[in-house]
This record gives sequence, C-alpha cells and structure tokens, in this order.
Amino acid sequence: MGMVMVKCPRTGHAIPTGIKTDRESFSRSAVFFSRTRCVICHADHAWFAREAWVDEPSIRVRHRSAPTQIA
Repeated sequence: MGMVMVKCPRTGHAIPTGIKTDRESFSRSAVFFSRTRCVICHADHAWFAREAWVDEPSIRVRHRSAPTQIA
C-alpha cells in the first residue's frame, strides 16, 4: 500500500492526499477530480487523477540498485 501524492503548485513539493492504495489499483481507477488540503502551504489544491501518483516506499527501496563491489 502507498499514498496517492500530488505536487503543491505553490512550492513544487510532493504532498499526500490522504488516499491509500497501490499503484495497480490506482491506475485502474476511473478518472476523477479531487481536492487536498496542503500540509506545506495550508491551501486547498484541486487535482485530477492523471496528475497524481502512488508513492509506495517498499517498492522504492526494492528498486534501488545494489552497490557495486570493487575487487
């Protein structure tokens, strides 16, 4: 499970929407419009699903490349 994130238009930082899901389920969801209260600038931001992404920390860690060893 991860958190649906959007970009704050004022600061450019990623902010959580409060919606928990996985990438596969989110990609299958209907196109929708929503609003999120920004934890950074404290404004309400309107966004469409196509502007959002799912941040799944467990997947992000798994995709990091292993350090190369020098002999």
